[in-house]
Formats: sequence, C-alpha cells, structure tokens
Amino acid sequence: MTPHERTRRRRLRRIRITGWTALTSLLVTLVGFLTYFHIVFPAERSATLEVFRDDRVQVEASDARVIMSPTGDSLPRGMLYFPGARVDPYSYLYPLADIAAAGTTVVIVDPLFNMALVDTRGVSELTADFPDITSWVLAGHSLGGVKACMEASHPAVTHLVLFASYCANDISDLDIEVFQVIGDRDGLLDDSLRREAESLLPPGQHRTFTIRGANHADFGTYGPQPGDGDSAYSDRVMRTMITGALTTHVLQD
Repeated sequence: MTPHERTRRRRLRRIRITGWTALTSLLVTLVGFLTYFHIVFPAERSATLEVFRDDRVQVEASDARVIMSPTGDSLPRGMLYFPGARVDPYSYLYPLADIAAAGTTVVIVDPLFNMALVDTRGVSELTADFPDITSWVLAGHSLGGVKACMEASHPAVTHLVLFASYCANDISDLDIEVFQVIGDRDGLLDDSLRREAESLLPPGQHRTFTIRGANHADFGTYGPQPGDGDSAYSDRVMRTMITGALTTHVLQD
C-alpha cells in the first residue's frame, strides 16, 4: 500500500467516525426530545371523574381533541382551547365545566407531541365539524396561549383569552377582544415580558384580570408544577373564579 493510499484510508476512517458520531448524537437528541414531550402532567383523576359524572355536560374524544358540550341547549358559540406544554388536555375539563354547562361547546386540542406550538392544525381544521357554531373564543394556557395568538386572525374568532400567557406575534391590527387572566403567585410567567408584549395586542381592546393567590398551574387540574408559586385555592374555588371572569368579561353577550 502506497503512502497516498494509507493517507486516503485514514481520511475515510475519520470521516466515517465523525459521521457515525454525528448520527448517534442526533438520534440521542431526537429520542430525548420525544421522551421529554411524551411525559405529561396528568389530569387529576378526581376532578376529571367529576366532569364525566356531571349530567350537565358530555365529554368525547375525537380527532386529537377533547370535546365538552352541554347536554341542554347549545349556543352558536364555542371555545377552542390550546393546552400548556406537556399538560394533559383533560386537565382543562374541570375548570371549564360550568362554561360548557351554560351552553358553550368547549373543544380542547390534544396537540402533537403534547406541544401546541408544533401542531400545524388551525382554527378551520379544528372546528370544521361544528357547522352550527358561528363564533369562537380562542383560548390557551401558558405556551398554548402563544399558539392561540398565532391563530387569532381567523374570521370566526371574536375573542382571545390568554391564561397565564401572552402573545409572541403582533396581532395589534386585529378587531378582536383580548382578555388575559393571570395569578399573582405565578412562578413561571415572566410578568415583565408579559407587560412588554401588551404592545402586540389590539390597542384599547385588551384587559387583564388578576386572580390574587393563584399560581400558574391553577388554570388546569394537573397538580403542582416545578418552579411555580404556592396556590391559595382549591380546584373548586378556581373554577368559580375562572367561570366568573369569563362570564363577566368574555361571554356576557
């Protein structure tokens, strides 16, 4: 074997080693990503069972969504809800059960990889099988609220509700009402960034409602979240306050 051939062989060996190392690193990263986002904060069993036993509403899963509709008269209005990252969508049934019981159909997205931001489905696709609903309240918790902001330009959307969240895209030119609900014990929401992001909202058409004593996880029933503050409330009290805030400021018409 000539010196040139030996040099060429060593170079090819180094290229193969580098390639296999890069591929292995990519696979490890991908597996880690998929594992991380498939470990969700599960819905509390007792709260979820209470909703399933509530004869005022009915719950069904359909096409990567959880649908909670009233058993009585339905209004021509729905709520499309994007969950927080890695939060079980069933966690939002209990806080919104009274809203559904009063006539508003609630559609909670079960997003790809438990992450609403990577789910490409928009309002049209997610609401296509509800022809009797002519207007939609778009809502989201935490990073789900960021996704809701991205879909807010749909013509059927009349209100945007952000639970412990804020917009990352500019929607200041939209003719919709924006209602932010936050807790003053939220250990995960950066309030300075939330305030800065208010410039992205429609001027004169957004309001903020603060629930004193509430934390980040209080807007679902999935238990404590690392880094969050301590809540002062039970799930039942939080449901009452969420229902009151939405009924007064968003669903009054």
